Amino acid sequence: MIGFRRALLVAALVVMSPLAAPAVAIAQSQSLTLGTASVGGTYHVYGGVVAALLTDKAGMQVTTQQTQGPNQNVIMIDDGKIGLGMTTMGVALQALQGSAPWTKGKKYDSIRALFPMYDTPMQCVALKKSGITSFRQLEGKTVGTGPKAGTPGTYFPLIFEALGMKVTARNGQGSEVGNQLNDGLIDAFCFGAGVPVPIFTQLDAEQAINFFTWTPEEIATIRARIPEFTESKVLKGLYRQQTEDQKTIGLYNFAIASKDMSDAVAYRITKTILENNSAMVRAHAAAKETVAANAARNTVLTFHPGAVRYYKEKGIKLDPATLPK
Repeated sequence: MIGFRRALLVAALVVMSPLAAPAVAIAQSQSLTLGTASVGGTYHVYGGVVAALLTDKAGMQVTTQQTQGPNQNVIMIDDGKIGLGMTTMGVALQALQGSAPWTKGKKYDSIRALFPMYDTPMQCVALKKSGITSFRQLEGKTVGTGPKAGTPGTYFPLIFEALGMKVTARNGQGSEVGNQLNDGLIDAFCFGAGVPVPIFTQLDAEQAINFFTWTPEEIATIRARIPEFTESKVLKGLYRQQTEDQKTIGLYNFAIASKDMSDAVAYRITKTILENNSAMVRAHAAAKETVAANAARNTVLTFHPGAVRYYKEKGIKLDPATLPK
């Protein structure tokens, strides 16, 4: 049987062994594409290990496709261009309501939740030599916010607006924006992903930088205007140069699929990921939150019936609003 490390590199291979045979039977040699996000963010790394686990443990053929992030993943699931995706609950709410500009008024009611991933805390970094240590100092500055269709690219403009700030947002892949900060082409980099964020870890190792979020008063203002945000925290020690816990705001992430996915496949995906947490954590620390109990963090998006079956087996109580009708 292909080992896990090997599977991470060749996630498109089907595992053919006696142990894998039941999974193959259940999955019926299911071939799926998983939408992730840009290089430098957590989705890119996390998605790779999800694909590897489903290939190695569930007998599926799962490959990853780099996307702009949650918004595009929702659209591509709805269009049938990918079978699996990842999104935040904030973007999911926008999709269901058709309320954000990116939806163009369309309500994306075909998406379904599978399993919880991790919290996405929002945080900013700036080069120490810039003297920027607070969010208010970004007034009039140029700030990188990641891909336009990603969670930070979607929400930071709304945050600037909520706080009455004039900021020029610059979009791009996480790694690209990190390089722009390194080169002094932007004043700060504001991002949101599972922690530790790969590009933040790289910047922390290569440059003298400041990490910052918001004051309690600013957080209260943001949450009053954008209620899908929940309280969050970036713990000290995640980055070498962050020596204190930083209170912030965040959005929870969930894996999603189409309502048309078969119950058997949705069940198998959910079960496989949630019962292999140690392998997930070895790939990225944020996966420590990828546990069945956190399914209750979804309060807006309907769960797939196949996923519900797994949570019932495990005695996990889901928000009634998320149960299939």
